[in-house]
Amino acid sequence: MGAQKTILQIDWLSIMLIALLIGFGWGNIYSTTLTSADANIFDFSAIYGKQILFIALGFLLVIVITSIEVKFYERFASIIYLLAILSLVGVLFFGKTIAGQTAWYSFGLFSIQPAEFVKAAVALAMAKYLSEIQVSLKLFKYQLKAFFIIAVPVGLIMLQPDAGSALIYASFILPMYREGLPHWYLTISISAAVLFVLTLKFGVIIVSVILILILVLAYILNKNKRKKLWKYLVIGLLGVGFSFSVSYIFNNVLLPHQQDRFEVLLSDQVDIKGSAFNLYQSQVAIGSGGLTGKGWLKGTQTQGKFVPEQHTDYIFSTVGEEWGFLGSSIIIILFACLILRLYYLAERQKSQFNRVFGYSVIGILFFHFFVNIAMVIGLFPTVGIPLPFFSYGGSGLWGFLILIFIFLKFDAKRSSLN
Repeated sequence: MGAQKTILQIDWLSIMLIALLIGFGWGNIYSTTLTSADANIFDFSAIYGKQILFIALGFLLVIVITSIEVKFYERFASIIYLLAILSLVGVLFFGKTIAGQTAWYSFGLFSIQPAEFVKAAVALAMAKYLSEIQVSLKLFKYQLKAFFIIAVPVGLIMLQPDAGSALIYASFILPMYREGLPHWYLTISISAAVLFVLTLKFGVIIVSVILILILVLAYILNKNKRKKLWKYLVIGLLGVGFSFSVSYIFNNVLLPHQQDRFEVLLSDQVDIKGSAFNLYQSQVAIGSGGLTGKGWLKGTQTQGKFVPEQHTDYIFSTVGEEWGFLGSSIIIILFACLILRLYYLAERQKSQFNRVFGYSVIGILFFHFFVNIAMVIGLFPTVGIPLPFFSYGGSGLWGFLILIFIFLKFDAKRSSLN
């Protein structure tokens, strides 16, 4: 009786949007990996066949998740987090190395990437911590503890090394910001990123002069000049100082392949047969789709296998080529509707624990969606961040199903929680 009530109360609009995205995603995986016109879609030795298996197992996973009492997740959040951290430690010693990254546990024909599941554990731990009675993110000591929850998995993931998966944890700034984190954290983070990119593009002198001119103009227009002068001076010194440090960070902190990705993004002259090959082929595929696309299984770039890793990180280029601008817009709208729906659900939660977890889900989903598409069209450096429900892989699909359906279970039971 309780299970039937939960099914009735669960948000079916979210489920419908997820089902549509998974369906469209599989269709594009099939298109990118098809090798024969008479292929069997249930050929589990093929990538598209394996993805069907991942989807079916994901359905069973959803049943398990929604069968667990909601109090379990809150009561054992710390233990789940600890087990997740141990899984990241273990993969460094017992994991399988692929393309220079030791990030997978190998089980015969299949591999599991623990980093995809750790996001849910961190979201639970963050929700548990921020919902404690005395915790206030307006105080530095509590901010420090919250950042520590994020820093531990980020550090372990960087040891794999997997900068893309580590970058995802920046999305936890959203639930922290919602729960009272001072806005200057976000302001400084965005400003530093903008200064870094602009300095690489235009040089330290031009960027420093523009920054000073902007601050001088802002000071002139500020009516309360005396009380604010020192703030403008500090901002100016920090900004110019950071701009001068960009060259050192770029040459001594970033790895060679990371440097190449920034050069591909920012340079006017790139090697389309070398470091810029993936992005160039992706842009050609998307551009060739036009308004309505070439049709399913009719994309010349896709069927010709010109785009490397097209069934994973570059899956959206298939959407652009075969479904065109209109099809790409529909996919983007579906993602936007899902994110907005989850936002609505998060805001109606009566429990702070539920709300924080919901905002964590929103942040992770949006970050994956935005960065992946920006990367594929050349607005963001190439990083290993898959497109949710579209990119091939069981770990990524299951990781998102776990995140979203734990939250949907919370929402379904919100009226019974104190």
